[in-house]
Amino acid sequence: QQHHKPIPTPGGNLLFLGTVTEPATSSETEVTHKVAISFDRCKITSVTCGCGNKDIFYCAHVVALSLYRIRYKIKQKEKGKKTCPAVTLFQMNRDQLQKLVQYLITAHHTEVLPTAQKLADEILSSNSEINQVHGAPDPTAGASINDDNCWHLDEDQVREQVKQFLSQGGYYGSGKQLNSMFAKVREMLRMRDSNGARMLTLITEQFMADPRLSLWRQQGTGMTDKCRQLWDELGALWVCVVLNPHCKSEEKSGWLKQLKKWGDTDVCPLEDGNYGSELPNITNALPQNSLSRPRRTVFSRSVEACDLHWQDSHLQRIISSDHYMSPSYQREGESLLFNPQGLPLWLDHVPTACARVDALRSHGYSREALRLAVAIINTLRLQQQRQMDIYKHQKKELLQRGVTSTTNLEGWVGHPLDPIGCLFITLTETCLCLLSDGEPRPPVYHHVSVWGSSDGGESYLTLALEVALMGMGQQRIMPEGLYAQDKVCRNEEQIIAKMQELELDDLLVQTLRKQAIHLLEAGPFSGLGEVIHRESVPMHTFAKYLFSALLPHDADLAYKLALRAMRLPVLESSAGSGDVGHPHHGISIVPSRYPRWFTLGHLESQQCELASTMLTAAKGDMLRLRTVLEAIQKNIHSSSLIFKLAQDAFKIATPAESPPDITLLNVSLELGLQVMRMTLSTLNWRRREMVRWLVTCATEVGLRALVSILQSWYTLFTPTEATSIVAATVMSHNTILRLSLDYPQREELASCARTLALQCAMKDPQNCALSALTLCEKDHIAFETAYQIVIDAASTGMTYSQLFTIARYMEHRGYPLRSFKLASLAMTHLNLAYNQDTHPAINDVLWACALSHSLGKNELAAIIPLVVKSVHCATVLSDILRRCTMTAPGLAGIPGRRNSGKLMSTDKAPLRQLLDATISAYINTTHSRLTHISPRHYGEFIEFLSKARETFLLAQDGHIQFAQFIDNLKQIYKGKKKLMMLVRERFG
Repeated sequence: QQHHKPIPTPGGNLLFLGTVTEPATSSETEVTHKVAISFDRCKITSVTCGCGNKDIFYCAHVVALSLYRIRYKIKQKEKGKKTCPAVTLFQMNRDQLQKLVQYLITAHHTEVLPTAQKLADEILSSNSEINQVHGAPDPTAGASINDDNCWHLDEDQVREQVKQFLSQGGYYGSGKQLNSMFAKVREMLRMRDSNGARMLTLITEQFMADPRLSLWRQQGTGMTDKCRQLWDELGALWVCVVLNPHCKSEEKSGWLKQLKKWGDTDVCPLEDGNYGSELPNITNALPQNSLSRPRRTVFSRSVEACDLHWQDSHLQRIISSDHYMSPSYQREGESLLFNPQGLPLWLDHVPTACARVDALRSHGYSREALRLAVAIINTLRLQQQRQMDIYKHQKKELLQRGVTSTTNLEGWVGHPLDPIGCLFITLTETCLCLLSDGEPRPPVYHHVSVWGSSDGGESYLTLALEVALMGMGQQRIMPEGLYAQDKVCRNEEQIIAKMQELELDDLLVQTLRKQAIHLLEAGPFSGLGEVIHRESVPMHTFAKYLFSALLPHDADLAYKLALRAMRLPVLESSAGSGDVGHPHHGISIVPSRYPRWFTLGHLESQQCELASTMLTAAKGDMLRLRTVLEAIQKNIHSSSLIFKLAQDAFKIATPAESPPDITLLNVSLELGLQVMRMTLSTLNWRRREMVRWLVTCATEVGLRALVSILQSWYTLFTPTEATSIVAATVMSHNTILRLSLDYPQREELASCARTLALQCAMKDPQNCALSALTLCEKDHIAFETAYQIVIDAASTGMTYSQLFTIARYMEHRGYPLRSFKLASLAMTHLNLAYNQDTHPAINDVLWACALSHSLGKNELAAIIPLVVKSVHCATVLSDILRRCTMTAPGLAGIPGRRNSGKLMSTDKAPLRQLLDATISAYINTTHSRLTHISPRHYGEFIEFLSKARETFLLAQDGHIQFAQFIDNLKQIYKGKKKLMMLVRERFG
């Protein structure tokens, strides 16, 4: 429910008042708000509302009243409640008018009297300026039609919002909010609303006041990506503002002053995004680049754009007419203004020319923008043609030298002004089919012919595709700094996404083919030329798009392009065939020679994507697969990426439902083998996975592949991998079943595996001996050879634990005497000190003694001297002694050997030696313990002496020996009174 009354206000604005009622809801009562709106020529110039909501957008109540005003304005006229003063004056006679003026002067005599006197003088003077003009101004009519519109802009609110969004640091959608504010500025510019520049100024002031700027500068850290992108948009918007073709010169000089002021502050972000470039260079002592280069901030381009003007007559003719052509074909001196067909050219630096196009488009001059875009494309074509002609003359020499320089100073892709994106959108906008149903869906384009083109089949759509291809294919040097490099990748992806929106019909395919051939033949102009600069930005992402787009129409051209694009020259001269798993490998070696490629990891994965796309497409085509494989082997330097490709190829080659593609399987295997060779001598955490995968792949390929990897194992695997993973998997039951081998084939495979096992055991007995024995079990000669290798290596290269493990394996396999021999060898490597009573080898020692005991008296007699020599721990020795005296030796029963079945005496050899050693170990241990004993261990020590007494008593004169030992202790340690009292209590 609204009440409305427009009231004229001084200066011609109409004031519209009303009350807006918000109906009651289940939770809230009805609320009424008073609203006032001033407007001028259908534009709102100010609003107030009782709800108190502050925002850069209007509250719901203002919108409601505005809609009401639009809907009921006719009724308003009919009611005629209030009439504008200008109309009222016409209805007055002379006396009434005189009365009105006198009353006005009386009411405001101090303010109005001098003005009234001055005006009266002018009216009475016949030749005054007032009397030259018919009629008089209408104070209620508002400004003239050509004056700038001025929308209502709540400045405090804009400041507050930007400040708030910035403080959230790009989280919670604040980046989105700021982008929508930028979009609002663009919308204002398009409507030619003078508040656009004002709003941008307010936004910029808040951006410059962001406290994080000085923090980032102090720390020398870069700002976040989200933040950088917002600053970029800010810089680009200012270029648009100052390039307004109809702005007044005083406005422009005001902006210039402001932009310079911002740019001169210390914290102003730099165009390439890193403060780091100003800090002293620590990595090398070369002179700093920044000395020779002026400091470029995000405002540098807009400051430079202030120097540009629109007065050039050629430029004016280009943008104001579709029909502007060379008066006659090529008059002298006009060769720089028109192409050979007589169509106009615009020879500005390309990004600058595109900034003009963007400015025209942004300020609502879309037709003019389109005309200038076409002139720029005609210029680019002519330059491309000329560069191709030059290249044809130098081609031989360039190819011999094998190096090239690039012709452009800055790349168009990743450029702060996004020239290619700007041209593309300007041209495609004209061709957009608008669907009225309002459903969100991908854009649909149709062809709109270009006026004056010599080629009848040319449309704004084909031009858009052509310029995108030219820009993407332009050879450019990798810029410095992480941010600039990131931007190149991001911009490439944006342009490709736009190109993918175009549905390729015959006309567009024709454009695609023509430009693709140009790029292949264009020499230094093109990143796809035969010879490129070492630090040229790679074309993998672009080539992947071209390959997929061309494949259905011209497969040969598609492969030619994609194979040409596979290069990554920056890695080629520095990285060998070794593993380049680390992203900066090969460029950190000589940091001073060329800049660091921060995005190298991303670029290599794009190279891998391109290769994978080609492999997938080439399935079933032997020749193409071979060529792609060679390109991969030559150009990809990262083992993990080649492994990924091998896995991709394997997946595509072995679909679940149909038989495998043998050619692609072989490619997969070859790539796998290359990975094995690359990572053999470097540590790679995925190595086990890679080795297992390779065996699986070779199994899929078949018997010959398995035989081949077993025979050449030393170029692919370490001995441990070869025995424990490769040969073990090949010999497994699963592999035999998978390959459904007959007996001779199984024998061939087994024989290869055994040969491998013996070679590995020779090379690395420590780690491979056990695996070798296992693999050779079924072949007597091979098994004997493996056993001999172990015996030979036992004295030098093997540890006691390795030898014990093999000895136990031998016992388990039914070779007790060999097991005994290995256990004896293991004992010679062992040394257990008096206090190592929890050592992991104790179990092995006990097992070895039990084995010897079970074999018989001779074996036990042979092992006991070794035990005495190696083990100095009393408790372990007494444990062995106890076990040996419990049963008679030889119960294992070796055929052909008689065992007496009698228990052995501790007084005779070999147990006498063990008993003496145990007693002396107890004596030594006791003295060792007493040197550092504390009272809380007394009880434990008494128990230890009780155990010792049990052992002493096994000797014939044991009780005498023990009594002497105790007397000795009392004598030597009489200072430890409390302890000796405990000893007396227990042992007398």
